[in-house]
Amino acid sequence: MPVPDSPVTGGPSDPSDPVAPVPARPSRLDPAIAAQLRRTADGLVAAVVRAHDSGEVLMVAWMDDEALHRTLTTGRATYWSRSRREYWVKGATSGHHQYVRSVALDCDGDALLVSVEQVGAACHTGHRTCFFTDLPVTAPEARP
Repeated sequence: MPVPDSPVTGGPSDPSDPVAPVPARPSRLDPAIAAQLRRTADGLVAAVVRAHDSGEVLMVAWMDDEALHRTLTTGRATYWSRSRREYWVKGATSGHHQYVRSVALDCDGDALLVSVEQVGAACHTGHRTCFFTDLPVTAPEARP
């Protein structure tokens, strides 16, 4: 299946509609996998993305059922953009591709851990990771 270079429109239901079914957009995701997902009100699951080789956390993004299906079947990280309300394949416009090595579902079904081979920067700012701003921790150290 070819991976589109341009975004595909359509996606999760309108979060202001309390009776909209989740997911609102038909998906080809395996029903056994879909049944394990605990989605937000707008039909999304958080995707924590890490480097396959080092375990470094690179970014956090969102997936609906179809984005997860595309990720699992193409091997290319595909996400749902909440701001643009469209799918995006990481690297399609930036060249900073993510080749998926594994995907794991957490124990509650509300988050995914996506391990990728990262080519180039993961962050849209050009940084390797989105987590480049350290905040000061002033609490005393926890003692055993």
